[in-house]
Amino acid sequence: MPNILCPHCQGINRVPEQRLGEHPKCGKCHQPLFNARPIALDGAGFERFISRSDLPLLVDFWAPWCGPCRMMAPAFEEAARRLEPKVQLLKVNTEEQQSVAARFGIRSIPTLILFRGGAEVARISGAMDAAGLVSWTTRQL
Repeated sequence: MPNILCPHCQGINRVPEQRLGEHPKCGKCHQPLFNARPIALDGAGFERFISRSDLPLLVDFWAPWCGPCRMMAPAFEEAARRLEPKVQLLKVNTEEQQSVAARFGIRSIPTLILFRGGAEVARISGAMDAAGLVSWTTRQL
């Protein structure tokens, strides 16, 4: 049973894989574990998800002043609807979380990093449409 972190309270939940598509709720706060939207995280939340989640995590490193980042935001939301519950999508604002961006050597934004088991498995920079995001992510898994 994979560990799944709640997007609301960051509580750890264990859900059988065959039940992921049944709209599971958090055992702690009783909110849905999947909202079909990216989860915006601060540095501590990012560390918790990376270190504790058993699901693949697609992280968008972005900044509010970045035109391509703003342009890609709706596509990233659509990708969340298409990829959940097999993949959780996260967003890290590089302006607010500079230490996280520096740790992963983020030099241009948007940069997408796919994590599995706490380790980076793939990275790509530049804006993409929803179909491209879904295709790239599924090819990496």
